Amino acid sequence: MVALQTAATLGITRINLQAAQAAEPDAVDNAPAIVIGSGYGAAVAALRLGQAGIRTLVLEMGRLWNTPGADGKVFCSTTAPDQRSMWFRTRTEAPLATFLWLDVVNKDITSYPGVLDRVRHQNISVYVGRGVGGGSLVNGGMAVTPLRSYFTEQFPTVNATEMYDTYFPRARQMLGVNTIDPAWFESTEWYRFTRISRKHAQNAGLKTTFVPSVYDFGHMQREAAGTATKSALAGEVIYGNNEGKRSLDKTYLAAALGTGNVTIQTLSRARGIRRAADGSYVVTVDRIDNTGAVVETKEYGCSYLFLGGGSLGTTELLVRARTVGSLPALDATVGTGWGTNGNVMTGRSNHLWDTVGANQSTMPVMGIDDWANTANPVFAEIAPLPTGLEHWISLYLAITKNPERASFSYDAASDSAKIGWTAAQSAVSVSMAKKLFDRINSANSTIYRYDLFGNNKTFADDFTYHPLGGCVLGKATDNYGRVKGYSKLYVTDGSLVPGSIGVNPFVTITALAERNMARVLAEDAAP
Repeated sequence: MVALQTAATLGITRINLQAAQAAEPDAVDNAPAIVIGSGYGAAVAALRLGQAGIRTLVLEMGRLWNTPGADGKVFCSTTAPDQRSMWFRTRTEAPLATFLWLDVVNKDITSYPGVLDRVRHQNISVYVGRGVGGGSLVNGGMAVTPLRSYFTEQFPTVNATEMYDTYFPRARQMLGVNTIDPAWFESTEWYRFTRISRKHAQNAGLKTTFVPSVYDFGHMQREAAGTATKSALAGEVIYGNNEGKRSLDKTYLAAALGTGNVTIQTLSRARGIRRAADGSYVVTVDRIDNTGAVVETKEYGCSYLFLGGGSLGTTELLVRARTVGSLPALDATVGTGWGTNGNVMTGRSNHLWDTVGANQSTMPVMGIDDWANTANPVFAEIAPLPTGLEHWISLYLAITKNPERASFSYDAASDSAKIGWTAAQSAVSVSMAKKLFDRINSANSTIYRYDLFGNNKTFADDFTYHPLGGCVLGKATDNYGRVKGYSKLYVTDGSLVPGSIGVNPFVTITALAERNMARVLAEDAAP
């Protein structure tokens, strides 16, 4: 794309890689390339642009999580959340609503730009990470490569051999994916809850499989031995991990800053895109403070614009731009093909002799794999529920092959995009998950829990951790994420994935971004 430029040529001070994750350089008003967002796809774009010598500005809506609070920790704990937990809320909004029908899960907090957001639409909520590193800050770290046959089904125009031989391995290496020591898994108290669920699945004739993670299992074993500060073994996960987890700020983004060509500007919400007369792009950005107040609205110009704000953020930007006329030539398929990756959560009540353990790691390491069941494909993560007390609960996040998709529409009154997802579409996932867990309950003479999700629901079908689609590859974009109708405009996040991928999606998003960036850097004109 361009010959590598020196830092002196660009007028930028090179940042030492070891200090990169703690650095937040001064903002710039424009750059040859702008990346919106700092999640998986955006982080790939930032790194590869920086390595190519291209001065790049990353605009991130959340804050940089590198400053300890009064307790000496960057992130708050799950059991004692404070203002750091949620994005401008006065009460936490955890996936579990109650325990024993008691309102003891969620806590009152002070409003602040916290690390986890629950974006509510009419019939579905979406959990997203807020901060430098996006969803990598708050997810469970399950780094799963999808079944090749299903990847091919979802992406028929993508060379699967290239993906599985080159880009998935590249993504896993960069993300720091590793696997748990099977011998330690079998012996440790911290995964008794997983072994119990495995036993119950096997009693029903179901297969289980280990899944890799971006949590450092060597660190976890030292946590268990008492020689490292506890994080996964201290209940930390949905509001961030202070130790052990290889989130993007420690991998891709640290390397991107280390090139000396990448600047990250935080607390900057992109809300509009237009094209200038000379063909460049102008991004309208609201800069906010710690109260959420807009302290400045600025415009940033660039030759090349990469959208990595996630399925919700990217799609909203484009749907708004098409509707208000700032990017009127966008394809009609922009805003379509959105899905929940078939997410649904459920809990089972075990017999008194099947104790799941008072001590539980927060990092899932095993799933029930019934995806090969063509009549009812389901992959169910065996999820932790760490309370410090024995509770006899087995918890799961099921990923179902739900074919339902929704579209976004722009609502002028609220200046936001709305997802047309219905309760009936969620019911498809519930039906599929119920068939699997009915088998497990029948084989083990167990029952569902009714006290976890509110209103005596046994399945939580009103939220997703895995929002996918909205700007589907090969439809709203070409086969490499170039937005149809506009040159030098790219999508590089989960909105490219058509609503479902059958497993936790972040490795797929990362690998697709690696593939697409390689082509863009090789073929497109230099900024």
